[in-house]
Amino acid sequence: MADRAASALSLPDDWPAHADTSLTLNRMGSFDWDLISGLMHLDEPGLDVFDLHPDEYDGHPASLAVRVPPDEAVRLDSMVAQALKRGNDRYGAYFRIRCRNGTLRWTHTQACVRRDETGRPVRIIGIVRDATQELADSSARVEVDVERRRQASVVESTTAALAHARTIQDVIELLKGSHGLKLLGATSLVMGLLESGRIHLVAEGPEDAFVPGTRYTRVDEQYPMSEVVRTLTPRFIESKEDFAESYPLLWPHIKGLGISAAAYLPLIAQARPIGALGLLYRDKTGFTLEDRNLLVALGSSIAQSLQRAVLYEQEHDLAEGLQQAMLPRRIPEVPGAQIAVRYRSARLGRDIGGDWYDIIALPGGRVGAVIGDVQGHDTHAAAVMGQLRIVLRAYAAEGHPPATVMARASVFLHELDTGRFATCTYAEVDLSTGVVQTVRAGHVDPLIRDEDGSCRRVPVPGGLPLGLSAEFGRLEYPVSTVELDPGQTLLLFTDGLVEQPGADLDDGMQFLTALVHDGPRDLQLLADRMCEVVDQRAGDDDVALLLLLRRRGAITAQAGGRLQQHVGQNDPEALRSARHMVRAAVLAWGARERVDEVELAADEMITNALLHTDGGAFVTVRVLSGSERRLRIEVEDGSSALPRRRDAGESGVSGRGLMLIDRLSECWGVESRGSGKCVWCEFLIPDRLET
Repeated sequence: MADRAASALSLPDDWPAHADTSLTLNRMGSFDWDLISGLMHLDEPGLDVFDLHPDEYDGHPASLAVRVPPDEAVRLDSMVAQALKRGNDRYGAYFRIRCRNGTLRWTHTQACVRRDETGRPVRIIGIVRDATQELADSSARVEVDVERRRQASVVESTTAALAHARTIQDVIELLKGSHGLKLLGATSLVMGLLESGRIHLVAEGPEDAFVPGTRYTRVDEQYPMSEVVRTLTPRFIESKEDFAESYPLLWPHIKGLGISAAAYLPLIAQARPIGALGLLYRDKTGFTLEDRNLLVALGSSIAQSLQRAVLYEQEHDLAEGLQQAMLPRRIPEVPGAQIAVRYRSARLGRDIGGDWYDIIALPGGRVGAVIGDVQGHDTHAAAVMGQLRIVLRAYAAEGHPPATVMARASVFLHELDTGRFATCTYAEVDLSTGVVQTVRAGHVDPLIRDEDGSCRRVPVPGGLPLGLSAEFGRLEYPVSTVELDPGQTLLLFTDGLVEQPGADLDDGMQFLTALVHDGPRDLQLLADRMCEVVDQRAGDDDVALLLLLRRRGAITAQAGGRLQQHVGQNDPEALRSARHMVRAAVLAWGARERVDEVELAADEMITNALLHTDGGAFVTVRVLSGSERRLRIEVEDGSSALPRRRDAGESGVSGRGLMLIDRLSECWGVESRGSGKCVWCEFLIPDRLET
């Protein structure tokens, strides 16, 4: 059957080809090396491989030494010896021979080792062939692979770098930097963004190469960036002549820059153009297919990064505008005080948070200072912050004492049902007396800097953060009272100034205290210095706010000047704080000679309220002006039962309080206040402050 098929096809007479013919046609020769005699038979094709004439070979391998360089001969001998020693049946190797014209040529040999019955090698039969073309093809493949890996590396490196770019300027600086241009292989670049049908040039290319009139260009104009945006197709300019002919409006302005080629790429994100990128080259002509593919891939990556940057900047502008709208537009002028505020954004993320500050001018020469931080770093936190700032200001302006202001703000935040909480410190400062009443809701303690620069932390008993205290029904906010002498400065701040990832809060407070101690005397310069240092060490910490309030020299007490504090039952610290507040007010308002009398009367009134009622009491100290200047003490409680004056007897204790108040003060009385009452007394004080 096979013979009939073969004859029917009329095959040639020499089919199939003899093995010698196949070897000769493929420039392959054979050898047979007898290891016992040392003779090696090398056929004519084999001699051609070694570029030898028959009369130049005497049958001994040593005759090949004229064509095999010494280092190659050593390597081949070593390889054959190892194969024989290890019992290998086959071996193969590439080696070079030196041709008659002195050039080196790659050759390949492959052989089979024959052994006798004892395993001793007796014969090696093999082939030799010209491997020049094979290795040339292999080298070309290696070069192609290397180039492909390089191109992939360029795309990966650029994409990885662009992943860290947040703004359009970040993208431009990354691409224009020496490393970025080196990756791209370009001399310089230009970039434009599409805005309302026009291309806005955002990167100008080489230094001093701005072309007048090209800051904004229309998409239908004869410019390369307009063309690629219009057609959504890359434009590769391969020569100066191509540039001059295609873009006569642009070329006269850049022909002196030595630009020999350019690639303009449309920047496409989400299937729509957002701009164009131009890469300018010197000493380059033409673009290979690989060049074009690489640049198109880079253009896609750059477009995605720019899209993210555009969206980020839009969101950032919106968020920043929202937050700035929520913060005070100006700090009011407060007689008797110097005030400095600073705001610092985080370096990463949206650069926005729920931090806020406020200065509230209150009647009677008082001022409220607020600083706080709503949980979170987003526009929601900023919106909650704005609402919380407004209600705190409203409650304070209504005249509520600090503890009540904080408690009501907590209830308000809880009722908003935002799922957010806030930390806050509210300090009410009477600038005529220097008395500072402070309440703290989960916030960091404030600092006080003395006139000589020494700085100390002020421990303030605190309640739960706003929102949480209302949720858990723990609205008690103890009031801490300290005196702020003329020249002393109160510092309120958010935790961004003192917290470091992985560091203890106390270490941050010590660092800040030392920084304040060594800082400038001027309040504004001190604020700037603190922010500079904190910026350097904070990195990506959250938003930091700083509020500094320095009391100037003593000012004249005004009519209506008032201090107020809540004293809870079973709260000895609050009772001591209230006594301290009363004494400080009396001294500051110029009644030094009556300070003991006023303090004693106030103590009796407060103690009486705590002993005979179920709740706490509000203590108010204020100045009344008229024909006579009077200091009035009021103690308000929630009981409607009015106190009555009675004889205590010789050995009695109860009943002496009102008698004592009657003897010490000019007048006293009791007023009903809704479901409770207010016991008050008044003392005459001098018209002018003592100096």
